[in-house]
Amino acid sequence: MPMRFVKHLVSGLIVLPVAVMAAPEAACDKPLYLTFDTGHMGVAPLIADVLKREQVHVTFFAANEATKTDGSSLDAQWAPWWKARAAEGHEFASHTYDHVYWRGDVVVKGQEPSFKVRPSAGPRNGQQFTMTAAQYCEEIGRSEDRLRAITGKEPLPLFRAPGGKTSPRLLAAAKACGYAHVGWAPAGFLGDELPSEKFSNQRLLDQALANIRSGDILLAHLGIWSRQDPWAPAVLEPLIKGLKERGFCFRTLRGHPDYASWARKPK
Repeated sequence: MPMRFVKHLVSGLIVLPVAVMAAPEAACDKPLYLTFDTGHMGVAPLIADVLKREQVHVTFFAANEATKTDGSSLDAQWAPWWKARAAEGHEFASHTYDHVYWRGDVVVKGQEPSFKVRPSAGPRNGQQFTMTAAQYCEEIGRSEDRLRAITGKEPLPLFRAPGGKTSPRLLAAAKACGYAHVGWAPAGFLGDELPSEKFSNQRLLDQALANIRSGDILLAHLGIWSRQDPWAPAVLEPLIKGLKERGFCFRTLRGHPDYASWARKPK
């Protein structure tokens, strides 16, 4: 368990440092698992402020996507932001490095399966091509490696496929190289990708507060290009407050019953 050390000044004498155990998280009967995927990062600082203010820990799934700062979400400019989140106790996992969408399986008798893919970031943005299972695992690992380098923290052995698009063969290939896939609950789709002219922030807030149930994995983003009226932080803070008032508490995926034992496995 992590610990910190304190020095006391008593009567002009310095007492030797004493180990103080960090307080464990309170018991949680109605856990929720809030997760964020990368995006244009335009609201990332505001989201971080809300999470810190509300003392909520989340799991970030990171890809190296284009940002509003004319860079990418895992570049040197954003490295301090990610490192600060690690210091606050958040968890991290891969969203594939180039935000690679699965488009279909390629099955040839007698050969290992491969996959049609199309990245939406990186040098092959918008191109469709084929990846072997090993290449797809490398793609997951590139994001994991970058997160480890910039946060100083070991990412969880989890990944989220862009758009949640997968196949049984893709999931089996990822598990074979040490990664479990994380989707989201139906009510956990928080709607920040939806057009704001049809789905107002108030509508999305009301819908989430009415439908979210204990154990749900919730999904939002660090900035969505297509939504004109940003979901975050306008919905995020009242949503967290409202869910807390309903007796919910927030945990990272490190403690999720479906992933806790997997997270402890060596890859």
